[in-house]
Amino acid sequence: MNTLLRKEYYDKAYMLHENGCIEEAMNYYDKIIAENPEDSEVLNLMGVGYYMLSQYDKAEYYTQKAISIDSNRYYYDTLSKIYSKQNRLDEALMVLLTQQELLGEDFESCFNIAYLHKQMKNYDKAIEYYKKALGFIPNSKKSYFNLANIYLLLNDCESAKKCYEECLKIDSEDREVKYFLSLCYFRLKDYEHGFPYFENRLCRETAYVTNNHTYPNLVRCDNFWKGEDISDKTLYTYFEAGFGDMLMFSRYIPMLAKRCKKLIIKPQVELTQLLRDNFPQAEIMDYFVPESDLNIDVHIPFLSVPYVLGLKNDEVFTSREGYLKADEQKVKDFKYQYFYNKNLKIAIKWQGNTYYETDRVINVDAFDDLFKLENTSIYSAQTFEGAEEFAKLSQKYNITDLSKSFKDFSYTAAALKNINLVICNDTSLAHLAGAMHIPCVILLPYNTNWRWHTDFTRCDWYESVKLYRADKDESWNSLVQRVTEDLKNGKIISL
Repeated sequence: MNTLLRKEYYDKAYMLHENGCIEEAMNYYDKIIAENPEDSEVLNLMGVGYYMLSQYDKAEYYTQKAISIDSNRYYYDTLSKIYSKQNRLDEALMVLLTQQELLGEDFESCFNIAYLHKQMKNYDKAIEYYKKALGFIPNSKKSYFNLANIYLLLNDCESAKKCYEECLKIDSEDREVKYFLSLCYFRLKDYEHGFPYFENRLCRETAYVTNNHTYPNLVRCDNFWKGEDISDKTLYTYFEAGFGDMLMFSRYIPMLAKRCKKLIIKPQVELTQLLRDNFPQAEIMDYFVPESDLNIDVHIPFLSVPYVLGLKNDEVFTSREGYLKADEQKVKDFKYQYFYNKNLKIAIKWQGNTYYETDRVINVDAFDDLFKLENTSIYSAQTFEGAEEFAKLSQKYNITDLSKSFKDFSYTAAALKNINLVICNDTSLAHLAGAMHIPCVILLPYNTNWRWHTDFTRCDWYESVKLYRADKDESWNSLVQRVTEDLKNGKIISL
């Protein structure tokens, strides 16, 4: 094939490739390779194309053929990505190490090796290679950002903080970095410095945009409440993220109500009755209220409340001894239906909202040792995602499903009032138990959420909660076994 025709085919293929027309591009690549089977550049592009088409065997074949002709850095990167996509991480890593051995280290190879080690949870090696990458490009924000995330995983919050601060020196307007820096401060229980950065969270923006769309004449940027005197004004505050966040921060409602003439709260519908039962000083909004029927002066997303209230550090942990109660009639109804026995009563839950995090999902067979405890009745409080696992448990054990009786959180609260102990993953049920001062064990993964801080021997938010964090390579089964042994030995509650 002459040079001009090769260029014509190549330019057409590349344009199609760039526009996502991969199969059409392949036709031109094939024509070039038919005439020149040693064209390593085109062979690699075919590898990239098949990778994008998820045809990984062909992608591997053409990329390896390109490498056999020319040891090009880019070709090794392509092959490593192909292996990574198939979760063949050891092979992906070996490709990059071979690349370095043959061609020497550079920024991209060090960064990519670091990233693979991070995926493989080889955190020490990941740190080593991110630092090597910084040796090539000292102002690499993405290297500092990934380093910071690893330090957070390892609970080295001081090192993480320094890396996030380096990111902000490079780009002072990066809102994602500011948000993660806030979580770093929170883990260190430095809420005074963390709260301003926390205002960069995505859910805050989403909550504002949603309410601005619903009430465009009432919810505006110019009437955000920033902490000024509103003793003669009506304040509107609205939920942002999950049920657990709303339950945890509802401790501030009495304080909030004292700052304004009238307080209107829009929680998730499932929480309205529970909050109405507990906070008569606030108007709890059900569903949708037409804008013409809603009169407000200022507004604020709910997770901004402690910041705007001016709470500093340990002041955020107010009411850790409990601040929510259940409806007494509902408590009696649950007792009559489910709890007339003298056994130790334990409620369990193994899964929350997987939209946010999947590493908090517990495999249900991890609870096997718990089910074997004598004189114990086990109750499932699992709702929504994960509830289908109850069938698996009920085939092996005598376990009672409470979840079908949970019309909203006021019913869940009434059921928990009859429970001696809650054992669950990091989920809204844990926050409800803690807010009601009910004994609760939270099973935490190695990579924990910011709110549990760095000292897992105590829970700062709830007096009745005990934290059990999995070790780096510990399974959920092993963690629940530890809890079960401590329960037998009276280290959680008296049997």
